[in-house]
Amino acid sequence: MELPLFQKLWARPEPAAQPVHRALLTPLSFLEHSLHVFPDKLAVVDGARRFTYRELGERVYRLATALQRAGVRKGDRVAVLSPNATEVLEAHYGVPQLGAVLVAINVRLSPSEVVAILRHSGARVLLADPALEEQVAAARREADLSLLVWTGEGGARDPAWGEIGYERLLATGSPEPFTPAVDDEDQTISINYTSGTTGQPKGVMYTHRGAYLNALGEIVEAGLEPESVYLWTLPMFHCNGWCFTWAVTAAGARHVVVPKVEPARVFELVAGEGVTHLCGAPTVLVMIQAEAPSPDYRFPRPLRAVTAGAPPPPSVIARMESLGAVITHVYGLTETYGPHAVCKWKAEWNAEGLEQRAALKARQGVGYLTSPELRVVDEELRDVPADGETLGEIVMRGNNVTKGYFRDPEGTAVAFRGGWFHSGDLGVMHPDGYVELRDRKKDVIISGGENISTVEVEKVLYFHPAVLEAAVIGIPDEKWGEVPKAFVTLRSGREASEKELIGYCREHLAHFKCPKRVEFGPLPKTSTGKVQKFKLREKEWAGHRKRIH
Repeated sequence: MELPLFQKLWARPEPAAQPVHRALLTPLSFLEHSLHVFPDKLAVVDGARRFTYRELGERVYRLATALQRAGVRKGDRVAVLSPNATEVLEAHYGVPQLGAVLVAINVRLSPSEVVAILRHSGARVLLADPALEEQVAAARREADLSLLVWTGEGGARDPAWGEIGYERLLATGSPEPFTPAVDDEDQTISINYTSGTTGQPKGVMYTHRGAYLNALGEIVEAGLEPESVYLWTLPMFHCNGWCFTWAVTAAGARHVVVPKVEPARVFELVAGEGVTHLCGAPTVLVMIQAEAPSPDYRFPRPLRAVTAGAPPPPSVIARMESLGAVITHVYGLTETYGPHAVCKWKAEWNAEGLEQRAALKARQGVGYLTSPELRVVDEELRDVPADGETLGEIVMRGNNVTKGYFRDPEGTAVAFRGGWFHSGDLGVMHPDGYVELRDRKKDVIISGGENISTVEVEKVLYFHPAVLEAAVIGIPDEKWGEVPKAFVTLRSGREASEKELIGYCREHLAHFKCPKRVEFGPLPKTSTGKVQKFKLREKEWAGHRKRIH
């Protein structure tokens, strides 16, 4: 008689010799757990495709063994270039099952940037969406690839070159579970290249242990349960989807996959699939609230929305919660597996008014339970006073800090100086021990010797009823060196003039902090919704001496 699936899993040898009192920490065990407990439960919804956990497991093991038969070995890098899709989720398990390293690439990068990442990572296999033909064509010409796998149903386009369709590749593999090729929990599970908001991306290495612990942190802070339904409004290629690729599976919850954020589709899936959770940068929340189905719309059930990527203006939090969402504000970087800190909510704050609650929730908070070490320090690594006013750099260390930059020991040493990871973010420590981000070091405006926080100015602009989005930078000025300029996107059907917005800021801020100019139009962003201020600065500072802060 054939063994049940869970007994097959238990009957396998351990991935490495371990004492009885411990096991290797790897998120691969999350899939095994849900295969054991929820084999027939719906795991993935991706358009018309629907897979149970049993089917997801079989597809993952097929992918792993098929890649193995194609020559992928432990330590090899396997790249993925695709918007959110079932195939990307499966790669988060199938690739590390072999002990190989996943390299998920931002789909909005240029062909030359994609090639640079493939070369730097040394990836020999690429899983790619057929819609990204331009980037893939460059990779075929200029990167050292041995196998190209097209996602979806397509078959091989050029078998001689090593092209095959994803489903045909799966057909060559085995659905039987097997022992992961992981013998050290500090083994690299993925390399994530920084988003490029500041220039040349770096390869950030995640470990099996760090991914496991960060995923557990997400379960705790987001409140994931087996009944949860998670909507993929966050790109899976961004910090491995903040580790929710593993966390949702660990909870035995349901993945609802969408390739991009379309507010109308979000509201449709919230109603039709019973969505309970989503993640995204503040700009994603802005998009959703701006296109609510009706002025009095409220979500049909509590919607837990986890936001990070830029300090969310309190007005954005307040508007989202007025729709019935519950906002969890987290903070981190690519180098910290995504979220490292959370604005842990306190029951006594519920008595505050909506705007005050939103202001409290806009703080970055305290370290995760799984990685609590978070400080604000001066240049000598001394803690700044916890007065909510003294600026310092936010530093962190612990279980979900990267083990380093791939092939960049010098960059790693600089980032880890003094035994802490240096975020490059400036913030304050409040008397209650909660951190609040004030700006990136590079974004602080120094005008006539005075420091101006661009985040502080942006928060005021967001409260103006006509403002949808805002970004503030310093522009050259003969007298003051640099002065603030605001770039603003207006809400549909609303109007505001430069004079009006400057006057509005002067009502709420010291006058030297207020924008001297306002430009209207869309803001340049990364695929994860971060405003690319460096592009705004490049245009304004062309022909001027580069600032050095």
